[in-house]
Amino acid sequence: MSSVLVIEDEKGISGLIEAALVRHGHCVETAEDGREGIRKFESGCFDLVITDVLMPEVDGLGVLRHIRSTPRRRTPVIGMSGTPWFLSDTGFDRVLAKPFSLQKLVDCVKGVAESLRSPQPSTASPFGEKCPALPAC
Repeated sequence: MSSVLVIEDEKGISGLIEAALVRHGHCVETAEDGREGIRKFESGCFDLVITDVLMPEVDGLGVLRHIRSTPRRRTPVIGMSGTPWFLSDTGFDRVLAKPFSLQKLVDCVKGVAESLRSPQPSTASPFGEKCPALPAC
């Protein structure tokens, strides 16, 4: 079971994501915007963050920049966007193209978890440096 922070400004989408991940054994906390997401990230302990990219005030890229500037910068971040091709070199660990099926979401989260368990080559760039995004889910 992993602890997931979902940052999404559309309550309907947030609720569906939360329900799907809870059904698959994850503990989920939600935030309605990037500012609230950053506050929850700072006060909690999450194994994974899933964030919408286009949100008012603090967007998903702002959330990602904040996470990468903290001591917990290695926390994986999945970016969700209807325009995923704009996110190819942003530093998200995965990009989930909207609209997506709930099964695709669950598979993406599982893929991130599996990549964390895999031994990383010693030459891999640490998070926080400019790293290319991993393949889209």
